[in-house]
Amino acid sequence: MENEIIRIEEIAGEEINPGLIQMYLQELPDKALRFGIRVLLAFIFFVIGVQIIKLIRMIVRRSLKRASADTGVTQFLDSFIKAALYILLLFMIASGFGLDATSVVALLGSAGVAIGLAIQGSLSNFAGGVLILLLKPFKVDDYIMIGDGTGQGTIKEIQLFYTKLATADNHVLIIPNGTLSNSNIVNVSMLEDRRLDITVGIAYDADIRTAKEVLLKVMQQDEAVIKDKDCIVFVNELGDSSVNLNMRCWCRNEAYWEAKWRITENVKYALDEAGISIPFPQMDVHLEQISHQHSPAEK
Repeated sequence: MENEIIRIEEIAGEEINPGLIQMYLQELPDKALRFGIRVLLAFIFFVIGVQIIKLIRMIVRRSLKRASADTGVTQFLDSFIKAALYILLLFMIASGFGLDATSVVALLGSAGVAIGLAIQGSLSNFAGGVLILLLKPFKVDDYIMIGDGTGQGTIKEIQLFYTKLATADNHVLIIPNGTLSNSNIVNVSMLEDRRLDITVGIAYDADIRTAKEVLLKVMQQDEAVIKDKDCIVFVNELGDSSVNLNMRCWCRNEAYWEAKWRITENVKYALDEAGISIPFPQMDVHLEQISHQHSPAEK
């Protein structure tokens, strides 16, 4: 038993060298100091790098602005440059801590298939953003409607992977670029002029000619209506309880909604002044009295 204890102590003495521990403890402050200095330098390098990235982005944005580049192109390139420069900065800082950038790139290349499958959604959004900038189905400040019912709004930003829309009720709608590039898009703002259609129902006993004259006058007197384009009123439908007239004119895209609301309101005032009523759905109930003739047996 004693021999076994002595043997264990000898083995332990061979595995744990007090000299090595003492040497490690003596070198620990120097190593901690060097590591701390390296972390401090990395932090300073990161702060300086961030400022340089901001400066580069500002120079690129100003250059694109002087070149009269589209706002969407400027936003997209700014996002791309920002992401690329931050990745480069992190690689440079990591290389200062002994990380071999070449080995990391080789590792990423060998794992390219797996990485591609993992980020295929992001790659699709990136490709969609490139297509949007090349084909230009819309630009910043355009009002679009997405055909699949995802939403509608005014384009505010076209980023690297997403596009931001501002809805009519002042919400921000963020849609992936891949979704936009593969959807049916209705661009309301692409053309300068927009057709305005308003349907008005009048009573069946009202004079159609007079009503058409009244409605045509309302459109012609509105300031937003383009006078050198067609401005017409026609019978669109004979409804269940009204004769439906359609008003059609043209106005500038930016004045569409205000013109629509104003003309609709003025139509009501003009029809009231002309004595033409706007009917509402109603039902006429006719009661018939049935007389019973008594048979001789009942008498």
